[in-house]
Amino acid sequence: MVDYIFDANCFIQAHRQSYPIDVAHSYWKKIKELAGSNTIASIDRVYDELFENEDALTQWISGNLPNSFFMDTSDDEILSNYREVVAWANSQDQYVAQAINDFLEYENADAWLVSYGKAMDSTIITYEVSAPESKANIKLPDACNQFGVSCLNPIEMLRALDESF
Repeated sequence: MVDYIFDANCFIQAHRQSYPIDVAHSYWKKIKELAGSNTIASIDRVYDELFENEDALTQWISGNLPNSFFMDTSDDEILSNYREVVAWANSQDQYVAQAINDFLEYENADAWLVSYGKAMDSTIITYEVSAPESKANIKLPDACNQFGVSCLNPIEMLRALDESF
């Protein structure tokens, strides 16, 4: 079992903003190291999000992460949790319909991340920030909170692991 499960934005935002692959080599070396030691992983739905386009990031992922990095979400417990997450999202009057639709959209991994985290007792790692009063978006940390799934940002995870780069 892997303790920390990465959201797509942990790769995308890091590459595009904070830690470009061509500049921040030590960050990406640390990600590769943590993946190789089975400390971090992600899910097949995040893989799908990341590989919508081929770019330097997808090339790095293909060349540096083990095939086992993106975990399968077809497990019965994960599917059962996914049904619970869908029911919860559809029951929320706080959010506008588009927010619920976006959260549950097939190409969006967020509901699957919550479902996986709950089934595997894993912490979800994301750059998303909780916004419990939001009406326009269901934020991943808020959905995780609803289901008792821990959620940290990448820096909090690195601190919890006592890692630096």
